[in-house]
Amino acid sequence: MIASDVMTRAVISIAPDARMTEALQMMLDKGISGLFVIDATGTLQGVITEADLLHRSELGTGRHASWWLRLLSPGREAADFTESHSRRVADLMTPDVITVEEATELCDVVRAMEKNGVKRVAVVKDGNVTGVITRSNLLRGLASMTRGIAGASTDDRTIKAAIEASLANESWAPIARIDLTVKDGVVDIWGTITSEDERRGVCVIAENTPGVKSVIDHMMFMDLYSGTVIGAPEEIPTQR
Repeated sequence: MIASDVMTRAVISIAPDARMTEALQMMLDKGISGLFVIDATGTLQGVITEADLLHRSELGTGRHASWWLRLLSPGREAADFTESHSRRVADLMTPDVITVEEATELCDVVRAMEKNGVKRVAVVKDGNVTGVITRSNLLRGLASMTRGIAGASTDDRTIKAAIEASLANESWAPIARIDLTVKDGVVDIWGTITSEDERRGVCVIAENTPGVKSVIDHMMFMDLYSGTVIGAPEEIPTQR
């Protein structure tokens, strides 16, 4: 999936010359934590969020630089004053906005959000904002994708081949020590594993394979130091 598949097209924005009270009221009314700041020409100027409004004189939370920092950077004190006293959105917003293109893959959208520590990104096309992606949009996309996987109908032979291929792609997977069968979408896994993490990883690969209805784990634990095999777990199906 790409950005345009999950983005919200109705972008709630505010003008840079708007008042802080207007931004606050919009966020409260819409139940959102931030607004994109867009000027009359449609150009993205910045973003104003809850975090931008934390250090306010009204709350007694304005920043106070130490004396030595004031000496090193006198302009910083003036900037802090503006941040805590100005009521213009343009003075309070964060000017650097993280943007992605409409065709950006969702994995790259997530990386951009994590790398920059943001909860939302603007989606742009030809320089204009066409949508917004928040964490909620990504969760909805994930829900849509998993519904598609759960509903997949695949024959047993294809399921088995897919699981084996996935195991072969993982360097940690004990491919040579694992056997599996598939009947009517139910996967039985036999073999030996050397850690519980290994066991769970093998089961997750099987569970996530399209067409799988349940997984029955028969794998036994092998002690690497003694080479002895310790009893198998109870054969309880792991429902998807």
